Amino acid sequence: MSKQQSTKLAGMVCAALLAVVFEGAPAAQEASLPPAPIARLLAEVAPMGRTPTPAGQSSSIQAADAGPKLTVAEAEQMAIRNNPNISVARLLALAQAQVTREVQSAELPTVQGDLTAAGAHANSRITAGALDNPAIYDRAAGGLTVRQLITDFGRTHNLVLSAKSNARAQLESERATELDIMLTVDQVFYQVMTAQAVLRVAEETVAQRQATGDQVSALTKSKIKSDLDLSFANVQISQADLMLVDARSSEEAAMAALNDVLGSETDQQYTLVDETNGNPVPTPENPDALVQAAYAARPDLASLNDRFTAARQYSLAQRELWMPTVSAIAKAGVTPVRADQIESSWYGVADANVSIPIFNGFLNNAEEKEAKLRAQADQEQVRRLKDRIARDVRTAALNAQAAFQRIGVTEEMLTQANLALDLAQARYKIGLSSIVELTQAQLAQTEAEISNASARFAYQTALAEVRYQIGQ
Repeated sequence: MSKQQSTKLAGMVCAALLAVVFEGAPAAQEASLPPAPIARLLAEVAPMGRTPTPAGQSSSIQAADAGPKLTVAEAEQMAIRNNPNISVARLLALAQAQVTREVQSAELPTVQGDLTAAGAHANSRITAGALDNPAIYDRAAGGLTVRQLITDFGRTHNLVLSAKSNARAQLESERATELDIMLTVDQVFYQVMTAQAVLRVAEETVAQRQATGDQVSALTKSKIKSDLDLSFANVQISQADLMLVDARSSEEAAMAALNDVLGSETDQQYTLVDETNGNPVPTPENPDALVQAAYAARPDLASLNDRFTAARQYSLAQRELWMPTVSAIAKAGVTPVRADQIESSWYGVADANVSIPIFNGFLNNAEEKEAKLRAQADQEQVRRLKDRIARDVRTAALNAQAAFQRIGVTEEMLTQANLALDLAQARYKIGLSSIVELTQAQLAQTEAEISNASARFAYQTALAEVRYQIGQ
């Protein structure tokens, strides 16, 4: 007999065995044979056990249904609106924009108004102190002073460009903060979905093992099964109850973490919606293309590039410290009340000044060298970040591919675990196996369900990590 024929024959035998156990003997034999004692007792005990709760209809899921529905995209938008980290990043970006205006003010004229009134001792002079004019007269006057930088040969211009680059870097940092929050939302969102799936499995496991325990208890009372079987069944019930307690605690903690990242101080319960409907999107196959996309889109890389540009422009500004500064000043006003020595009722003056640096203890040289070295350090940080991005993108892509493969493996494992549990239950009902074989099959089936549920949401988390690494 060939291997294929043997496998087919074994399958037919198993099918016949299950048909006898679960569907009973054919009608012709039922009329002539009395029901088997075990089958009769199982039929009597079955109403006493709790039927496993169908997936999606457990008590915890029904409680969650009372809350508003929430998709992962809606959760991301809610976090961006409410999370305080976003507000901090936005305020810092606005503050950096004001720094640009502060630096740019040096290129614009400054206007100052003056109101002066003085009473002086007749024919006296100020003879101590550094004053422009030692002669003092009785007067009351008002005037304006206007100052304007004419040129400093590019230093202020480079300072303005540096400030603008820093402002762009802060805006990119704000966008990087948004991506950080979105990744955290995705991770916590799928963590909650995983916890809810595990809780659902735990509730079904409790119901299933309680029903088995009730059946074994009835068989023990009828002296068909031993007290050892009942002890094993009770241990399995206790383990299932413990798993339910842990699963419920994990689900509540995950929901609290979701509320935290959404910027909510209340314990709001949500009905999370899985938009994939169990059909995960395959992962991209070309990591090199993802690396190039990350170089173009990652906001933290763009921010670091802007900061390097700002440092380079600042070093150029520091180089111009040795250049002259040309400025102008104009003053004008009226003196309606004045002493006799002041003949004119108004005054006006304008001058230009050229300031030429000669020597200041090598301060300018040191500041120029410091700025150049800091710019070079920023350039190396850009290169280091690009290397890390390439590594992280490839790692995230490989992790996503492995997570996608785990889905198929866990589905096959769950199928085999369900088949093994059906066969173990059938063998136990007809007395061909012990309670140990049944409990091992139940444990394997529970672990397979948890692994399958976790694998799907782990893959969604891995995809979120890929999107984050490429700056989407």
